[in-house]
Amino acid sequence: MDNNTGEGLKYVEAVLNYLVDTGEKPAVHLYPPPPGTPQRTGRYTTSTVTIRDGRALLPQLALDKQGFLLQRHETGVVNFYDEPEVQAVYYPEVERLVQAVTGAAKVVVFDHTWRCAAADKRAEHGAQEPVRMAHNDYTPRSGPQRVRDLLAADEAEARLRRRFVEINVWRPIRGPVEDTPLAVCDGQTIAPQDLVATDLKYRDRTGEVYVLTFNPRHRWYYFPRMQSNEALLLKGYDSLTDGRTRFTAHTAFDDPTAPPQAAARESIEIRTLVFF
Repeated sequence: MDNNTGEGLKYVEAVLNYLVDTGEKPAVHLYPPPPGTPQRTGRYTTSTVTIRDGRALLPQLALDKQGFLLQRHETGVVNFYDEPEVQAVYYPEVERLVQAVTGAAKVVVFDHTWRCAAADKRAEHGAQEPVRMAHNDYTPRSGPQRVRDLLAADEAEARLRRRFVEINVWRPIRGPVEDTPLAVCDGQTIAPQDLVATDLKYRDRTGEVYVLTFNPRHRWYYFPRMQSNEALLLKGYDSLTDGRTRFTAHTAFDDPTAPPQAAARESIEIRTLVFF
């Protein structure tokens, strides 16, 4: 369905995957787990939700309110699947972008992930599948821990005494995105009890993310037909607890209005630590 809301925003209705909070902490293994151990624990459900066209709200969007915003962003990268080029060219570009948007004293790019909806592209480029679960990448435990993991001990503790933020920068490798776009949830509509801490099990460490439980108050947005010169900034963590949005949530979804022969989505996401 493609329609208009009372506020004049176009929207689609689509199915999203949510966690069911059972009171037990879920876990996800990001490697083949030991025999007898499930890849993922926890109960999950689906809900059909309204996902509005965020382009109609562009002038109003702010990281400290909704938790996301869209920026036009030109890049000098020729091949986004070239790891050295991404690190040498794109990392500095993203640092400058995030610093300009936030006014931060320092931005550290520390990670990137390629995602492809097509299995052959994933195999060719070492990419991962789009995540089809409403989630937020950091929690009050894992946000500060990431700073300690990445910075020297003295600098980490000094930085942790001041405000810091984790921001993801998501962009299409090829546009327009029609297949498996990204939906983002207005952080102002997420209640604390909607976020359930979930372990991410790596071979060498355990991380922690939030997975979202369903709440009819959630307001979801997407940016139809994103182009490769557009970047979506998502706030995953904010150390301040003064009422601004600290977390949001995002997930890939199947757009019911996508053309039958839509090209499979290809995207790259960059994770940054932002220090003030």
